[in-house]
Amino acid sequence: MATMYDKIELKIPAKPEFVSLGRLTVSGIASRSGFSFEAIEDLKIAISEAITNSVKHAFSEDDSGEIQITFCVYEDKLEVRVADEGKSFDAEKRKAEIGPYEEDTDADMLRVGGLGLFLIEALMDDVELQYDDGVSVVMTKYIEEKQVEGNAKIIST
Repeated sequence: MATMYDKIELKIPAKPEFVSLGRLTVSGIASRSGFSFEAIEDLKIAISEAITNSVKHAFSEDDSGEIQITFCVYEDKLEVRVADEGKSFDAEKRKAEIGPYEEDTDADMLRVGGLGLFLIEALMDDVELQYDDGVSVVMTKYIEEKQVEGNAKIIST
């Protein structure tokens, strides 16, 4: 039996001024889905980082690219895919250039997009990078922490 979900799609120009539209959209969807305030804040930061990374790394200044954001709302989780059709980048190489994320560093001092992949991985329950005609970041957040622990137990036994 196929898993049922609602799918919402948003296409935005690959420009910094449209990052807030992604934040507002994920906030509305997550709120309606029953996520906690803290989880919604995590989702907003993660989607901001993913969109900002697409804007910064995928398109040159004169390129008028688009970013496709797909929200799949399941009963127990929200899956968000941020995809661009720009040039690909090596995520592991980029992480090595940035260096390790230090938890005691003041997060407010980090500029948006500076540690994007580290922040996304820290804030989301599951993160997957896919390289097709561009780069897709697929981020999953479960509605309840108990659900994540339950899934971990099922996989490990």
